Amino acid sequence: DLLEPLPKRLNAGNLEFSSQIPKLAGHELFTRKQLQQHMVAEEEVLELLHKAAELVGTGNFAHARGILARLNHQLSPVGKPFQRAAFYIRKALQLLITNNSVSPPPPKSPTRFDVIFKLVAYKVFSEVSPFIQFVNFTSNQALLEALDDAERIHIMDFDIGCGAQWASFMQELPMRIRGVRSLRITAFASPLTHHPIELGLMRESLMLFANEIGLSFELVVLNFDSLDQAPYSLPLFRTNQNEAVAVNFPVWSSSNQPSALPNLLRFVKQLSPKIVVSLDGGWDRNDLRFPELVTCAFQSYKNIFESLDAGNVTSDVVNKIERFLIVPRIESTVLGRLRAPENMPLWKTLLCSSGFTPVTFSNFTITQADCVVKRAQVRGFHVEKRQPSLVLCWQQRELISASAWRC
Repeated sequence: DLLEPLPKRLNAGNLEFSSQIPKLAGHELFTRKQLQQHMVAEEEVLELLHKAAELVGTGNFAHARGILARLNHQLSPVGKPFQRAAFYIRKALQLLITNNSVSPPPPKSPTRFDVIFKLVAYKVFSEVSPFIQFVNFTSNQALLEALDDAERIHIMDFDIGCGAQWASFMQELPMRIRGVRSLRITAFASPLTHHPIELGLMRESLMLFANEIGLSFELVVLNFDSLDQAPYSLPLFRTNQNEAVAVNFPVWSSSNQPSALPNLLRFVKQLSPKIVVSLDGGWDRNDLRFPELVTCAFQSYKNIFESLDAGNVTSDVVNKIERFLIVPRIESTVLGRLRAPENMPLWKTLLCSSGFTPVTFSNFTITQADCVVKRAQVRGFHVEKRQPSLVLCWQQRELISASAWRC
């Protein structure tokens, strides 16, 4: 009797229960193994990028080409976020080597089709991510509060982008108790980033909007590439005593000419602005050595790409956002840094030493930034206060920060 088998029902149940244990453990093991492989692959890619940047920085282009060729077989613009970030940085390093050859190719200017794709990419990016709205609303609110009693406003913009920020800024002006009679924007733009058609469309759109609200408006666009590093050769501006001046000065606006930053800040200070609004994405760390800058840029752009992938958008749309909005910034960061002095101070240190002091954002500005992020379609974004900055984060990692300064 002791040797009789267990009833079939109990025996079968026992087998079914025990068979689930190795399956569950196997699935967890497989997931953990995939994660480890992913981390190892990312570390290997980052190590190769760092080594290539070291070689480029010392002028050893031959060995750098070998590493970049190896990376070319591992990376893709449609892979995981770390692969895409590394792919674009690899291309920028390759472009840097090409530009330093005996017969470099002429700089590539945007085409008419690029203008269309860029505008579409900007619109989609502003819909699927709170990134652009956080930047525009936070900057504009700081400007509006600093210029609250001004009848005539003059904005100096070192990164006008698509101009959408100023349409939203103008929209707020009629709501103020004291009306604004005129708005003048002096924008610095490079022919390498802005096609004449894009600037024409921007001017026409802003002019139409200003006419609708009865605002006298003027947009003057100057070639940023013509700015010489000597302070006395910076262009003279037509300023009126009755105008209140404000400056939009993102850290990356001078990434193509980082050595000009100290003189640009001195020039800005001479304008006696009511406020200077600055943005920092973490990728333009000119205080770092070139290889460390490349590593920092890789992490920053990888975070942005991860936040994009979390949105409900196709890979084709993501590719357009990256290609027309983010890749030009990557190239500017990589190509410009090698022309900068080796020992540049951190941009905040440079601002302070130039006579600027940080301004704390108002509670309303902070609340508004929180609301913008909470309206986002994707969860995982949040705003942090890191005095004196407001920081947009994705999964606890910094995407971009805004700060305001006075002199």
